[in-house]
Parts: sequence; structure tokens; C-alpha cells
Amino acid sequence: MNSSALRTNRRDFFRLGGLAIGAISPLGLSLSEVLANEAAGGGRKRINVIFMFLQGGASHIDMYDMKPDAPREIRGKYSPASTNVPGLQLSDRLPKLCGCADKFSLIRSMHSYSSKHGEGDVDIMCGSPRDKNLQAPGIGAVLSLQQKQQALVPPFVHLGDMKHPAHSAPGYGGYLGRNYDPFLIEQDPNSSAFSVNTFDTSDDVDPGRLAGRRNLLRSLDRYQAGRERQLGFAREHDTFTEQALSLSTSSRAKDACDRSKEPAGRRDAYGRNRVGQGMLLARRLVEAGVRFVTILGYVDTGIYAWDHHWGIFPHLDKQLPIYDNSYSALLNDLDDRGLLDTTLVITAGEFGRTPGFNKDKRGPGRDHWSRCFSLTLGGGGGQTGRVIGASDNYGAVPTDRPVSIADFAATVYHALGLDPKEEYLAQGRPMRVLPEGSIVKELF
Repeated sequence: MNSSALRTNRRDFFRLGGLAIGAISPLGLSLSEVLANEAAGGGRKRINVIFMFLQGGASHIDMYDMKPDAPREIRGKYSPASTNVPGLQLSDRLPKLCGCADKFSLIRSMHSYSSKHGEGDVDIMCGSPRDKNLQAPGIGAVLSLQQKQQALVPPFVHLGDMKHPAHSAPGYGGYLGRNYDPFLIEQDPNSSAFSVNTFDTSDDVDPGRLAGRRNLLRSLDRYQAGRERQLGFAREHDTFTEQALSLSTSSRAKDACDRSKEPAGRRDAYGRNRVGQGMLLARRLVEAGVRFVTILGYVDTGIYAWDHHWGIFPHLDKQLPIYDNSYSALLNDLDDRGLLDTTLVITAGEFGRTPGFNKDKRGPGRDHWSRCFSLTLGGGGGQTGRVIGASDNYGAVPTDRPVSIADFAATVYHALGLDPKEEYLAQGRPMRVLPEGSIVKELF
């Protein structure tokens, strides 16, 4: 469809008397789809992202890079299992993922900037080492800036608070400003009391009154901005007010958070737990128009639930089935709905775990290890069923095709059709979104 046709379609919509965002035109497209196609250049598919963050640093050796010939004190107690991709083996504790390994690719030669919590979190979500003064924005923030949101839903959502007390929140707007921070949902999606109140409106306030309130607040904000032009928050406040009012009238956003509309069997398939229902919610949010969803891959008493310095196998015995179930369910569900090609699904921690075990008195564990780890990327229009890179006999260092955090970020930017070399002014200085990093071309 050429640009003139898109413009004609858009005029047709408005001649129909102002269709709602979700309304369907005689042309078979909703207004949001026409606008999205127009913004995207009328042809290129827009790619969305669901990023399951295994915060704490999941053990690559016990999940994706098995070392069965290494001594037991390195290889651990799990065994390799064959997958539906010839020659690829994963942990025998991931049987469902073994059955859909053709839906994702695996990088076994990752290495990161830091082996510290907080630092590593920020690094992997922006692709650059953290900077306390001019923190680089997360990929979701850049997506929100470079590809403007059309649907009345947030463009960028975090399911779970991932901030370390001593560091900036990972993946946030950084020097782009608070306007590009994610919409944070902290509640447990598996709870019977789960509700995102931002999307609720009072029964006695109709959309017409809210529209009037929006116009009034715009006038007040213009006055305030004029009086406080020297203050940066005046501009941000105007954006926040507009977003809040738009969200409060968005039935699409509210419906996306209503899990009762899913068949019980599908909810069971994802798992009746926080991670499973969070992954299901992430799929619903993407269907509603959210472009980037980051979800905590497990929630325990501490925020770093994959940080297994002690008792690693009792922890993994509990966590791996939940990971296996929820991740495989999401991949299969997206594929069944025809959404996998336009949804990039990532699972990754901020680093890996040591090849050897420590001697913690509470039970042996693996410590932080930034020199080598694994991550997965599924769908999103890239090659799947591929294995990129390799590690040595102990899973300690990459021996083939090393991939840095910056390379990973560059690859995600490429999949999304974003420009990581774009520069923005921050405190009067031109800052490049991603100063370094090369695309993992084998995935495309």
C-alpha cells in the first residue's frame, strides 16, 4: 500500500465521524493500525519485545550450556537432553523448551561488563556500561522515542520493580528523561486481587467529562509552562498528565489486564504462578499495542531470585519448571496466534554463574560470572533454531564467536528497526544511544 493510499484511508476514517481507536473501518483496519502503518512507512512490520529478565544471573551451565564431560563439581547434577533441533541439547529440567527449541535461538558466548548486581542489570538493558551522571537509556525507552506510540496503551511496561537500591533502575529513560520510563506494574498478576487501577475510571465520570478535564488541564499546563519555563519538570508534567488521562479512558489497556477473558486451559498452560500469569499478561499487553514488556523471570524473598550463591539445586529444582512452562507456553501461544514473527522474545540474566561450586554452609552454590553466559532470542523475524558461539569445556570463557552486551543490544535494535547511532543532547552534550556494538548477523 503506497503513502497516498494510506492518507486516503486516514481521511476516510475521519469522514466517518471519529471512530474509536479500536473501531474497525470498512477497509478492515482499525484507526490505530492505519496510523501505525503510516508511521512505520507503510510496509515494514513493527516488531514488539517481551523480555523475561532472569535477574540475579541464571546458571548457563545448568540450563543451556551443559558440560556432561566436566568433573561433577563443575557440571552439576542435571543431564543434557535432546531437543527438536538436531544436535542441540538443553538441561533435562527443561523438557517443554526441548520440544520447541526450533522457536528460539541460543547464544552461548555472551560476556558482560560487570559481575555486580545493579550494574549488570543496567548494562544489559541499555548495552552500555552504566554512568551515574549520564545514564544511557534502555532499549524500550529508545523504542518509545523513535517509534511513536499510536494505541492508547503505554508503549513500554515493566512487570515487577527491578531497581537495585544503589543504582538507577534498569532499562529506564536515562538521559532521555522520565517521559521515556516504563509504566510500572508491581502487583502479582496471579493474585485474585490483581488490578491496575490506572486504567479504571469512576462510574460517575464519563469519557466526555474526562475530555473536558483534559482540555482544562492542557490550558493550565500551558500557563504553568510559561511561568516555569526554566524548570524541566514543567514539560514532563504536561506529558504525564496527557498520558494519565489517555490511559484512564483506554478500554484497550484495561481489557489487556483482565486475565478472566482468557480460557482456563490457557491460563493453566502458562502456569498458575506469578511468572506464568505475568507472561500471559505480557502477551495480552503486546496484543493491545504495548511495544516492549519486561517481566521478572522469578520473584523470591529477595529481588535477585536467580542469585544462587547457596543451595543452587534446591532453588533450580523449583524455578526451572516454572521457567520451562511459562517460556514454552508463550512461544507456542504466540506462534499459534501468528504473532511470533512480530514478537521478539528474550530470556537473559545480567551475567552467568561460576563453573565451579563454592562451599557455602547452607549448601553449595555458584557465584557471579561475567566472562561467559547464555541467553535466548525467539521470534521477531530472526532466525530460530540456531546456536551462536561456544564456550570452553567448563563454560568459563567463550571459545567461538564472543558476543558482548553491546552486540546483543545492537542486535535487538536492528530487529526493531531502530537507529542505535542516533545522537541526543544530554546536559548540552551529544550522546549516542549505543556507542559500540555489532549486529549478530547470523540471526538474520
